[in-house]
Amino acid sequence: MVSYNGKDNTETNQDWPERAIVLQPALGSPAVGKRNPDSMLFETIGLANAIGLEIVDSRVVNVKKTHPATLFGPGNISEFQSQFMEKKVSLVIIGAPITPVQQRNLERKWKLKVIDRTGLIIEIFGDRARTKEGSLQVELAALTYQRSRLVRSWTHLERQRGGAGFLGGPGERQLELDRRLIDQRLAKIKKQLRKVVRTRGLHRTARKRVPYPIVSLIGYTNAGKSTLFNRLTKSKVLAEDMLFATLDPTMRSLSLPSGQNVILSDTVGFIQDLPTHLIAAFRSTLEEVVSSDLVLHVRDVSHDETEQQQKDVNLILTDLFDNSSIGADNIPPIIEVFNKTDLLEKERYDYFQNIASRSQNVINLSALTGEGCLGLLKKISDYVLSEYVVLDVDVPLNDGSMLAWLYQNGDIIERRDTDQYFHISVCLSPKNHIRYINRLSENSKNKE
Repeated sequence: MVSYNGKDNTETNQDWPERAIVLQPALGSPAVGKRNPDSMLFETIGLANAIGLEIVDSRVVNVKKTHPATLFGPGNISEFQSQFMEKKVSLVIIGAPITPVQQRNLERKWKLKVIDRTGLIIEIFGDRARTKEGSLQVELAALTYQRSRLVRSWTHLERQRGGAGFLGGPGERQLELDRRLIDQRLAKIKKQLRKVVRTRGLHRTARKRVPYPIVSLIGYTNAGKSTLFNRLTKSKVLAEDMLFATLDPTMRSLSLPSGQNVILSDTVGFIQDLPTHLIAAFRSTLEEVVSSDLVLHVRDVSHDETEQQQKDVNLILTDLFDNSSIGADNIPPIIEVFNKTDLLEKERYDYFQNIASRSQNVINLSALTGEGCLGLLKKISDYVLSEYVVLDVDVPLNDGSMLAWLYQNGDIIERRDTDQYFHISVCLSPKNHIRYINRLSENSKNKE
C-alpha cells in the first residue's frame, strides 16, 4: 500500500490504521457534486471497507461555507477533535477531494492521519493490482498524487534559514530533492508503460487477424460485471460485494447460441469523480473498451441512484473516446444490461421490464441467478450476425490453401466432408468477407 506521509514518497506501508472515521462534506462544499450526500457517505464507507478498515463512526457534515485552509469551520474542527480522542481513531477519511493545504492543516490540528476520497481510491487500486502493468499504473497515479502534496513534508525545517535572506532553507532544498526523486521515478514508470501500450497494440493487431468480435463489460463499480462475466464464460474471476473487487482486465472466449465465438472483456469499474490521476494511468487498460466491437453497460438497477451512476459512467466513457484515436463519434454500439433484478420489488421490476420491452438495446437480467442471461447472449448473437457474414462454402478437397485460409480468417460454424468437397458454414467479418471475394476472383483468373 502506498504511504502518503510525505517522509518517504517511494516506500510502502503495510500497517494501515484499523480504526477510522468517515466525514462526508455536504451542500456548501464545491467538492461534492449533485449526488445525495447520504449516498456518497455510504459509498465512501464501502471504499473504506474494501481495504479492511474498521469504521467506528461516520456522518454527513453540512458545510455552509468552505474554508480554504481547513474545509470545515473552527467549531466543527474542535468538536471533531474531542470525538476522535474519545473514539481512539487514528485515521480520518474525508469523502471528497481536499487540497494539500487543507490536508496538512487538518492533520496538524487533529494530530491524526487524514486522507481524502482520491487517496482512498488510489490505496484500493494499489491493494487490488495483481499484474505488473496494474502495479505500474497504480504507482504512476500515486506518485502524481503525492507530488502535489509535498507541501506537507519537512515543514519542521522550513523555519531554519541560513546564509543570505534570499536563499531557501534546508526544508526548501529537501522539497526539491523529494520532487526530483519522484520525477525520476515517474519518468521511469512512464517509459515502462509505453512498452505496455505497444504490447497491447500488438495484441489488438493479432486479435484483429482472428475474426472474433470484442465485447467489453463496463459499468459502475459493484454493478455485478465480474459476476456476469463468470456466469457467461464459466470463469472464476473474483466477484465480491465490494467496490473495486477486481482491477486487472480479464478476457475469455465466449460461445454464442449461433455458434459464433466472441472475446468477452471484463474491465475495471467506474465511480463518480474517478481521480484524473487514475484515468490517465489506466488509459492503456481502458482503451480495451475503445477497441471493442460491442459494449455491455452493466447497471445495478437495485441501487437508488442507478440513473446518476449511468451518467457518471457515460461521462468517463465519452472522455475515453474523446482522447482516443477513433473519437467520440465512433463509440461502438452499447447494450444496457439492467442487472440485479432479483433484488427489485415487483413495481420496480415491472418498470425496468417495460423499458427493456421497448428497446432493442436494453435487457433485464440477474447475473447471480442467471435469469435473462440467455436473452443477453441472443442479443449479442443478433448483433454479431447483423455485422458479420455467414457463408456456406464448398471447398474442393484439393484446395487445401482455401480451407486453411477459412480456418485462419473465419469462424467455422459447421463442417461436413464428402467425397468431393468440404461443405463449410463460416462466419466472416466484413473485412474478411471482402478478402474472401477477392481471393475467389484471383483463383478464377489463375484457372483461366
